[in-house]
Amino acid sequence: MAGQLTIDSGDTAWMLTSTALVMLMVLPGLALFYGGLVRAKNLLSVMSQVLGIAAVAILTWVLLDYSLAFGGGNWLIGDLSKVGLAGVGDTSAWAVGTGGKAIPELVFAAFQMSFAAITAALVIGALVERVRFPAIMLFATLWLTIVYAPLAHMIWSSDGLLFKFGAIDFAGGTVVHVNSGVAGLVGVYFAGPRIGHLREAMPPHSLALTMVGAGLLWVGWFGFNAGSALEANGLAAVAMMNTFVAPAAGALTWMAAERLVSGKASMLGGASGAVAGLVAVTPAAGASGPMGAILLGSAASLVCYGFVGSLKNRLRLDDSLDVFGIHGLGGITGSIGTAFVALPALGGHGGDAYALGHQLIAQLAAVAVAIAWSATGSALCFAVVKRITPLRHARDAEREGLDIADHGERAYNY
Repeated sequence: MAGQLTIDSGDTAWMLTSTALVMLMVLPGLALFYGGLVRAKNLLSVMSQVLGIAAVAILTWVLLDYSLAFGGGNWLIGDLSKVGLAGVGDTSAWAVGTGGKAIPELVFAAFQMSFAAITAALVIGALVERVRFPAIMLFATLWLTIVYAPLAHMIWSSDGLLFKFGAIDFAGGTVVHVNSGVAGLVGVYFAGPRIGHLREAMPPHSLALTMVGAGLLWVGWFGFNAGSALEANGLAAVAMMNTFVAPAAGALTWMAAERLVSGKASMLGGASGAVAGLVAVTPAAGASGPMGAILLGSAASLVCYGFVGSLKNRLRLDDSLDVFGIHGLGGITGSIGTAFVALPALGGHGGDAYALGHQLIAQLAAVAVAIAWSATGSALCFAVVKRITPLRHARDAEREGLDIADHGERAYNY
């Protein structure tokens, strides 16, 4: 394969940069974003979980999951031909675009590895402030292999079921966001609510940290979306512009909705709306034009705001940091909405032969499969974890805070 392809140095440099940007989203972006939203007694716990999950994802990806996701195989899962990155060395290449261009396969593997890391780390936002560190590490190990790798294969591998069906998921609307959102929702069912949920105030201890984290997420998302073009070309430029405008529309829409409802627009609402816009445009980043991305970001922000601001409490759902409310629902909105924003009439890149009806069916199928696969697999993983080790802390430990209970240290010493 390497003899038939030519490594493009410009594309390789861009993909190296994009991979680093996605890891910036995880550490420190997500760690700070989540960390600021919890109470001070649980700050280190959340950051440690993000760090630990990232480390687990990196190792499992190299040892097994890259092969299951991108090895040869069938419509469901890859084979074991690339276990331990067998055959993926400094001379192996991964084709990009046309004309024999390629990037080193190690770079492609690393880029996809960073996606696995942030997807698994997103899940724990639904469960923070009550679950045990060892249980979460075990869950991440199982989940990445049982749930994430097969879904990535189905969507992004040329052998995959949904790839062949024609579903568009440019950078992870289903694989990353619907998947993590549904897994978080299943985890809430297994873990139960935090002590005092809906009875005690649980305000974020540092919205300043959260805003810094949100900013790092936005910056890193350029690697996430534009990097998914796999080349430094016009498609990457399209994805980059969409990654500017969709979160901007999402932030302003959320804040406007807050002001209409409560009379004040919060910083947390702006950050949440920006993330909702980023989530929604992820599957459509290469298919939408800027105007479509603006519409998609605004629509997803409204959907997520409606759930987070009202419906979640009515359902008594303790999705601590709104993983399902923002990533799950934002991913569903974006994945289905991709069929519409790809329309040439909206400035999309579907082409002259684009068929809205067929594409909408493909997008609905991808969302349905992602929800069913993630729900079933995540339930299996949580059930196995609970059989092996307790999932959550005892009441006294939860009251004291997970920083002490899990790690024997505090974020702030006065």
